[in-house]
Amino acid sequence: MSSKIDVLLSKIQSLEQELILEIQNQQSTFAFEIKQRRIFFEKKVTQQQKYYLQKLLSYLKNSSLKNVLSAPIIWGVLIPAVLLDICVTLFQLICFPIYGIPKVKRADYVIFDRQYLSYLNIIEKINCAYCSYFNGIIAYIQEIAARTEQFWCPIKHARNLSNLHSRYQKFIDYGDAKSYRLQKQEIRTQFDDL
Repeated sequence: MSSKIDVLLSKIQSLEQELILEIQNQQSTFAFEIKQRRIFFEKKVTQQQKYYLQKLLSYLKNSSLKNVLSAPIIWGVLIPAVLLDICVTLFQLICFPIYGIPKVKRADYVIFDRQYLSYLNIIEKINCAYCSYFNGIIAYIQEIAARTEQFWCPIKHARNLSNLHSRYQKFIDYGDAKSYRLQKQEIRTQFDDL
């Protein structure tokens, strides 16, 4: 593998971690703490948040017709999403132990915490739960797929990708037949960074 690519990927990972820390630091200005997966705000902050709560009738009255009409389509996608979630979770539970692939922890990806925000009404909280679930399972499934690809086909693509998954840096260069045959077995077990 190219050392320049390894250096760039290392910088990207470092910057991602730095970004996460900076976002978390900015969050600290809103005075909340997490205890046993629940979020607690200071009383003063909760009172300030409630000031910005849009009442349910006002929310519905101000909703555009296109939003209301498209809601069933948006929510209809939930059914295949749940089925995909179940299927991929079963796949991981059955296959990952067989291949020695470390399991992806679902709770690291599917996070529900927006219900603790006092400025959201019930519809906004339900919509936020939907988005949290959907985006969370997409990320969860992508990580399962990435680990599976690392085990079965750790070869980079010839074409440019718009998004690299977490395991891609370990893959063998496209067209490098010798490295594929010599390193495939080793790459299949390189999960020590998890």
